[in-house]
Amino acid sequence: MHRNVNIIKDADGKNIVVINDLRFKGRRSINWNIVEDCLKEYIGQYAEITETLDVVYIGTDFPDEFAHSKDTKELRGANMHAKANSSSIIKEMIEIATNKTFSENYAQKHNTDAKFGWYRYDTRFAIPIYDDAGELVRYNVFKARILVRHAKDGKLYLYDILRTKKETSKPLEQ
Repeated sequence: MHRNVNIIKDADGKNIVVINDLRFKGRRSINWNIVEDCLKEYIGQYAEITETLDVVYIGTDFPDEFAHSKDTKELRGANMHAKANSSSIIKEMIEIATNKTFSENYAQKHNTDAKFGWYRYDTRFAIPIYDDAGELVRYNVFKARILVRHAKDGKLYLYDILRTKKETSKPLEQ
């Protein structure tokens, strides 16, 4: 599948992944099972975070967690559509991730899959906004947190994209 995606820098020099073609359009609700199916194409792939050189693998648990997590179920409106559309730029979002933080694993259920804890990174992406005539008006910028588990095999695995939220800063102009 050909993707129309760019990584650009904003006025402050921070990277943003720009989605030029939306996979999930309209104002209707999102069928998260379709999103999950789209994400399955990433299983077995990996991406390297430019800032830290961490290699993040995409495992079999990611598509289900992304599509059906508590975080996803709480999303509404533009933030919900943004998270669904970010499913087409997962690797680029990982590549531009910044601000790495660590937390211990405290949940018994993750003793194996996150034996060495969790990492979180910040990422940003932009999606196009069109007028009623279908003309591009602007891009809305969203921020999100990438949740990565450090498994017992020593590898880092993408677990979910959390807290997808529209930035209140000025949107990117065409």
